[in-house]
Amino acid sequence: MPHQTAELYIRYPRLQAIEVNISTAFSVLKETVQRGGKIFACGNGGSASDAGHMVGELMKSFILPRPIGKDFRSQLERLYGACESERIASGLQSGIRSIALVGDPAFVTAFSNDCSYEMLYAQQVFVLGDPGDCLVSFSCSGNSPNILNAMMVAKAKGIKTILFTTAVGGKAAPHADALINVPETETYKAQELHLPIYHALCAALEEEIYGAC
Repeated sequence: MPHQTAELYIRYPRLQAIEVNISTAFSVLKETVQRGGKIFACGNGGSASDAGHMVGELMKSFILPRPIGKDFRSQLERLYGACESERIASGLQSGIRSIALVGDPAFVTAFSNDCSYEMLYAQQVFVLGDPGDCLVSFSCSGNSPNILNAMMVAKAKGIKTILFTTAVGGKAAPHADALINVPETETYKAQELHLPIYHALCAALEEEIYGAC
């Protein structure tokens, strides 16, 4: 991710201290997509918003155009004719398969009420996850039980893990394949650094996949 990295470190020089970690995270994401895997994201509170935000940048065009493939355009035309197929195709964008585990209020409330909030994300990883997928977790304490449990289940299923956290790291840190431990210890200050990092990762991933489109 040379272009995005250079710009990130110009704007946020302090992040050079974890440059290797960020590059590792990019490698994990790139390998996941190249192998046909899915990217999951989770967090609590403001970090839940970061999880949803990151998925939003992956599922649709972020900076570059993402035209849909010719094969699907042809399938639309065979089914619906030229005019209708163009209308539908022009409204679609290619995307990177990603799921924010924070987003279904019916499941979140049902499972939390009937079972356990501490296993909320682990349950979704267990049911939806496959070997070769990737779980991106946001936890500034690094100690959130539902994050730790999800990462442990991910590892057992052969799913790579990326953890956004603070300089402290917490209990979840040893379970991360890529640890993005920004040089802050206060939650809101760490979250302010998480956003430009996942923006840079999304931009780099988009360039990798759609740069030649």
